[in-house]
Amino acid sequence: MKYLRLAALPLLFAALPAQAAPDPYAARIARVLKATPLIDGHNDWPEALAEKAKDARWTMDLTQLDPKQYHTDIKRLKAGGVGGQFWSVWVSADLPQDRQVKDTLDQIGMVHSLAERYPRDFALVTTAAQMRAAHKAGRIGSLIGVEGGGQIDGSLAVLRAYRGLGAAYLTLTHSRTIDWADSATDNPKHDGLTAFGEDVVRELNRLGMLVDLSHVSEATMLDALRVTKAPVIFSHSNARSLCDTPRNVSDAVLTQVAANGGVVMVNFAAQYVSEARRVWGADRSAEIARYNAPPFGGLYIGDPKGAEKALAAWEAAHPEPVATIGQVADHIEHIVKIAGHDHVGIGSDFDGVGDLPEGLGGVETYPALLAELMRRGWSDADVAKLIGGNVLRVMEAAEKVAG
Repeated sequence: MKYLRLAALPLLFAALPAQAAPDPYAARIARVLKATPLIDGHNDWPEALAEKAKDARWTMDLTQLDPKQYHTDIKRLKAGGVGGQFWSVWVSADLPQDRQVKDTLDQIGMVHSLAERYPRDFALVTTAAQMRAAHKAGRIGSLIGVEGGGQIDGSLAVLRAYRGLGAAYLTLTHSRTIDWADSATDNPKHDGLTAFGEDVVRELNRLGMLVDLSHVSEATMLDALRVTKAPVIFSHSNARSLCDTPRNVSDAVLTQVAANGGVVMVNFAAQYVSEARRVWGADRSAEIARYNAPPFGGLYIGDPKGAEKALAAWEAAHPEPVATIGQVADHIEHIVKIAGHDHVGIGSDFDGVGDLPEGLGGVETYPALLAELMRRGWSDADVAKLIGGNVLRVMEAAEKVAG
């Protein structure tokens, strides 16, 4: 029949696919991302590629990768509106420090290769002005973050060499306490920084590199804040008041960060976002040790299959708590409450962590977080500070201190 009877129209419309309601924040987010580069403080993609792809990483197509293996690829970076990225050149803190230097150079080479192989997508930058220029040209401004003081092997000469290769920050420690600085996740030895550790901070200032205080103990944070003449960053840390791990930042330190002019860039790792997830992880680790702790401990010592079965039963009875995008927004808002809108940023830790909050599974998801904040009443101006304005200001301040 050429025409349908009117009575049939409701059935026709019911058969049509439902149209999603338009995102009420999409236009605002697009305007903010166009005017201000979204600069993430920490992404471990170079190390993830080294671990999973090995030497193939130098030639493989990075445009679109398996999202089950990687949180990052070029297509998803563009979908997420990323305008700038501090690429972490992390190596294991358990390696001998001379080996750490060699592996760091390998990782730096990987970041350089991004801009060399994909010049339309990436531009290697070291200054705030270069970052703005890259963003204006439609490229992702790529910065290098050296994630651990052990990676300089106790040598300011090595630090200077990294700067010459484009390194933009040094994280003073990673997971281990080193000869000159205490880590947040290891036994302290120095009550913060040694005299040489203070010299490292001064040299970072002189070089125009950012002092990164993620991973360090609170005593190290306070020492660095006392010594530095430039604003500091926490490239990927959260609010300790909401998740009580020493990897996060206490309110007392947040107050000092505000006075220093620095910025805390919020981490997406579930165990640093959700207190329930943090406690569950600690309980699970205890169960693993209780079941099988060779050579002498454990209920199922010598019986790894029995230990595995017991752990599976424990996990079934104690499901893993799920972190949420709302909890990430809570950390951002708590930092704002204590330090102010000028001192918060984003430092996802993509490709460096396992569990992520619901709704933040990869680099394409930043707009969802911005929409959550706008839903809570955030202005475009404050969102612009969060995504990049604050860290650009810190970079400019560090450049002025350099000499």
